[in-house]
Amino acid sequence: MSKRKDRKGEKRRVQFRKNREKKTRRNDLTRDALKAADNEAGVDDLAAEERLSGKGDLTRHRTVIGVVEDENGHLIREIDESQCLDGRVITAVGLNSIVQSDDGTQYECTVRRVVRTISRDARNAVTTGDRVKFQPTGQTLPSGMEQGVIERVEPRHGVLSRESGNREHVIIANIDTAVIVASAADPPLKPNLIDRFLVSAEKGGVSAIICINKADLADPVELQPTVGLYASLGYDVVLTSAETGMGVSRLQGLLAGKQSVFTGQSGVGKSSLLNRVEPSWELQTGAVSGWSQKGTHTTRRATLLELKSGGWVADTPGIRQFDLWDVAKEEVEAYFIEFRPFVTRCHFPDCTHTHENRCGIKLGVQEQLISSSRYESYLRIFQGDD
Repeated sequence: MSKRKDRKGEKRRVQFRKNREKKTRRNDLTRDALKAADNEAGVDDLAAEERLSGKGDLTRHRTVIGVVEDENGHLIREIDESQCLDGRVITAVGLNSIVQSDDGTQYECTVRRVVRTISRDARNAVTTGDRVKFQPTGQTLPSGMEQGVIERVEPRHGVLSRESGNREHVIIANIDTAVIVASAADPPLKPNLIDRFLVSAEKGGVSAIICINKADLADPVELQPTVGLYASLGYDVVLTSAETGMGVSRLQGLLAGKQSVFTGQSGVGKSSLLNRVEPSWELQTGAVSGWSQKGTHTTRRATLLELKSGGWVADTPGIRQFDLWDVAKEEVEAYFIEFRPFVTRCHFPDCTHTHENRCGIKLGVQEQLISSSRYESYLRIFQGDD
């Protein structure tokens, strides 16, 4: 547990969630007032349906007592920990989550309103992989699962996020490794999407494995440049086939004992591959659309699965578009690890590596020390292209 500032009962101003906003005031109050004047009725006789404020916008904050800040700036709710159990969120859907306690018992939990109120600048207050403190209610639901209430979400580390509606959508929390699954064909290989996932992994403090699935559908010679490129950058690259079992044993070895997530484009075969890793899971799988060459979402929500070899792996819904969260244009270069030795060769300290002369990165590309495809990915991310 992180150290916290010793300020018991501290008050904090925190943002309301959007669904807690009051309705906007009606636009016809002036008309009603004029009508009342014409009828010789006083304005005071109007129904006091709404309160007006000179602030313009309705406030979206409330004061919460019992919230402290840890050394990393995270807001933490103070609770009676003696009444709570520790657990891990196995899957989260809206305001409901399945939480597995440290003794292996699973509970269906709601989220305490104050937990949702505390501003996290995120779309989801609770996400798969979160470590939480929760309190059993002592009731058993019709599903046969015990009920609980999440009282606090512990600070996260090792996150994979993307932007969704101008907010952070945390796909998974508290992981060591992201397995970025692409396909050699059907749908076609998209190195630019791999690079976006790599940037997100670097940003979230997560190591990355690049898995090129459906390798049986492509000529190995054609895949070698891509494999060689990422391997030269220090990433583990695995060629697999969920159909034939190619590369599965190596993938199993890389996953053993780790907290991992399978992520990537829809239709690349993540669930099929996980069924090869652990056949007992029997995850639902689907086919790629013939006319669009895009996958369909057979996995509806991120779910943690326990490996027999130790550790956990999360299956996640496929992503067709991956917008990076909280990565400023000026920061993009830092997440392309091969750029780092060349940045010092740029003539201008604020070089964007796009149009400037005497740019160390562009010189590295010209000298074939930096891959032209990776540089193109950098430009697309920098310019905000999908």
